Amino acid sequence: MEYEFSDDTIEMLYETLSNIELAITRLQERTNQVHSADDFRLSPWGMEKLDAACMVLIAIGESVKTLDKLTDKKLLPTYPSIEWKGVMGVRDVIAHHYFEVDPDAVFDIISNDIEPLKNAIEYFKNSLFNVNK
Repeated sequence: MEYEFSDDTIEMLYETLSNIELAITRLQERTNQVHSADDFRLSPWGMEKLDAACMVLIAIGESVKTLDKLTDKKLLPTYPSIEWKGVMGVRDVIAHHYFEVDPDAVFDIISNDIEPLKNAIEYFKNSLFNVNK
């Protein structure tokens, strides 16, 4: 990928990508004992995990919005296997309709969507900054 960004934008891009990567890692670590949506529902511990997961999903969605804005909507479409509007939309749903959050949907996101998102973020970091893990 070849893009022309100011030094400030490049610094913000790297920081934003790194923050998303860290948030994903934390989400995976903090929910590694959640094996079903019922694990969220059936105990105070599970509800705390659900609350924490929602906060991290909000942060990820907001950071993806930042990436989109920083790159003038040109970066995210280069990785079309991720439904980027959905990533950003989850943030909006949780933030604006918190009391209607569906534990099944959160569990599904964690189980099926977070690892591909992590791969996309790693791809962007490598493509833009030659960062290999």
